[in-house]
Amino acid sequence: MLLLLRRATSALRIYTQPSARRATPQPHCTPPLGSLLSLSACLGKKHKKSRWLELSEGQNMDGNVEEILAPLRQAVKEQGELVRKMKAENAPEVDVTKAVAELKARKRILEAKELALQPKDDIVDRTKMEDTLKRRFFYDQAFAIYGGVSGLYDFGPVGCALKNNILQVWRQHFIQEEQILEIDCTMLTPEPVLKTSGHVDKFADYMVKDVKNGECFRADHLLKAHLQKLMSDKKCTAEKKNEMEGVITQMDNYTQQELADLFVQYNVKSPSTGNDLTPPISFNLMFQTSIGPGGNMPGYLRPETAQGIFLNFKRLLEFNQGKLPFAAAQIGNSFRNEISPRSGLIRVREFTMAEIEHFVDPNEKVHSKFSNVADLEILLYSSKAQTSGQSAQVMRLGDAVEQGVINNSVLGYFIGRIYLYLIKVGVAKDKLRFRQHMDNEMAHYACDCWDAETKTSYGWIEIVGCADRSCYDLLCHARATRVPLVAEKPLKEPISLTWTSLMTFRLLLEHIEFVNVVQFEPNKGAIGKAYKKEAKLVMEFLAACDECYITDQEKLLSESGEFTVETDGKTFKLTKDMVNIKRFQKTLHVEDIVPNVIEPSFGIGRIMYSIFEHTFRIREGDEQRTFFSFPATVAPYKCSVLPLSQNQEFMPFVRELSEALTKNGVSHKVDDSSGSIGRRYARTDEIGVAFGITIDFDTVNKTPHTATLRDRDSMRQIRAEVLELPEIIRDLANGVTTWAEVEGKYPIFEGQETSKKDTVEE
Repeated sequence: MLLLLRRATSALRIYTQPSARRATPQPHCTPPLGSLLSLSACLGKKHKKSRWLELSEGQNMDGNVEEILAPLRQAVKEQGELVRKMKAENAPEVDVTKAVAELKARKRILEAKELALQPKDDIVDRTKMEDTLKRRFFYDQAFAIYGGVSGLYDFGPVGCALKNNILQVWRQHFIQEEQILEIDCTMLTPEPVLKTSGHVDKFADYMVKDVKNGECFRADHLLKAHLQKLMSDKKCTAEKKNEMEGVITQMDNYTQQELADLFVQYNVKSPSTGNDLTPPISFNLMFQTSIGPGGNMPGYLRPETAQGIFLNFKRLLEFNQGKLPFAAAQIGNSFRNEISPRSGLIRVREFTMAEIEHFVDPNEKVHSKFSNVADLEILLYSSKAQTSGQSAQVMRLGDAVEQGVINNSVLGYFIGRIYLYLIKVGVAKDKLRFRQHMDNEMAHYACDCWDAETKTSYGWIEIVGCADRSCYDLLCHARATRVPLVAEKPLKEPISLTWTSLMTFRLLLEHIEFVNVVQFEPNKGAIGKAYKKEAKLVMEFLAACDECYITDQEKLLSESGEFTVETDGKTFKLTKDMVNIKRFQKTLHVEDIVPNVIEPSFGIGRIMYSIFEHTFRIREGDEQRTFFSFPATVAPYKCSVLPLSQNQEFMPFVRELSEALTKNGVSHKVDDSSGSIGRRYARTDEIGVAFGITIDFDTVNKTPHTATLRDRDSMRQIRAEVLELPEIIRDLANGVTTWAEVEGKYPIFEGQETSKKDTVEE
């Protein structure tokens, strides 16, 4: 087995891709180097290169892929079983953390090898694609004439049109079809809101600075790049390589001090200047500002759009007549002050998000429309498959919910709807999967989380997150503001009956609900004596606390005799003589429910980038002709209008078509330049224009007046009357008809019957 591992994993580090998502901040806990038998320890060993030489020379490797991956799958499976066993036996948390870190490292190695073995024709020519995007001004670095600012981009006319169309389809697909309530909240957020949500304390990365010029680097990225450079040195011994590989695999788990020690141990310097670096410091990724001229109200540019929806929950519930379930959505820009933005639109500092918060009764997580998506077959990469070394499997969505792979049908419904949307806007079906978060990735309050991931030249990147967040967000804000964010669920009224029989008593019980209530019971005298005028703040806070929070504080009270609370920016210590815990039963006629939240969160920039890669094409037989095969629904322009000649007799037809296309809501671009028709076709193809109308000499010379309509992808053309063309293109762009149906209805264009000479003679 060890020999197979050595062969299978040699030279892997060149394939390792940068992570595209930021995990939820977790407690840092790092194993001592070499404390675990790591798969990465096999990477630096000597190996036979004949197998890899054959593969790199392009020989057929289909039969060998599973043979190569088998030992890596087995290594992941064994580590996954070890993690499950340790959790079942309640092993020390530090040991479980070490084992999980090793499991994640083995997973990364397996996935990197799977990507490395993908067919070469499956990999986009990123350089050529990015050249096209920049040259045709889809987008470019912001403030370019001032030298540019990394992580900030401006969208040009074509990119702006594409982005707007992607969002328009999103609104149609989700907001209109699902009758979701759309809101638009401010991007400026006061500090207490983000303090409550956890962003102020936890939304951070470690950073180092050049001591002389102040240039900043993300600590883990810089350390990894430095170690990879050292490992590529021919003088680096196998033992040293193994050690450094071990450091890289544990990179996500190091504490601030451990990172500082590693920077000293490996003598890491600034890659730009060679200067010394400061020790790592925690850097909050939010853009801080102050609201108002006095500077007394600290705030931030929002890091996500979701918080505005949670804060408006009561108003939204009222708008929905107090009924659950309902959903709210918001589209807008968010900001994250990335230390080292990279990979184009994948990791940026300002980006557009589209988020949905679906509020549902936690006891009724069943979606009435789930049957509409139950038969979809989707590539699912479950948590179990990941910890067992298995590949993602195509699975019927209904079966996934029924078998418990997906937690509930509400979550399953949104996964299905997300899948349909992404396919509609141009994500390739064979490069899309849904990956389930493993237990160690999910926040403690989450029930289940799935990421829609696309395969790109950067590896698999997350473009949509879909999480069952339970009731965490509403509870946090309710506790902080002492405003109950709940929905009322009416129970049946007790019926008025005489108590003459046991049966009557049973009937009555069916209409009454008994619930267990847990409350703080404050000692007003003790609290008042300790905190005087501020005692009221403490009393109001205790009255608003939920059962989960009370239970946690009860444990602290029992163990240490005290606990602290924070409210209105102040901290108060409460002891056993100040507060008790009271439990009792209460009869309810109306039940207060804190809804659970299903949250699909879309990164529009990442979706755009995936569409760029998945639709980029090179014309067969002409390496210089590139184009984007965008679906007509999202294409920047649905149609181009191309007069074959600059003769004035063509202009009335150009104006007539342009006006008719506009009336039919069809975006179009007129190109009446003097270039050849072939060159003009190439120009419009390059920016993804779906169809092209050519006004030729037959249009001018013959009646009824007809023109040709060209399909971008197949380059085939039909001929139809000028008056019919706007409606044909409108129906093609809206998905009402297909190009194949158009070809079946109209004659295929073979060539003109008249010429310029005929026009002149007339």
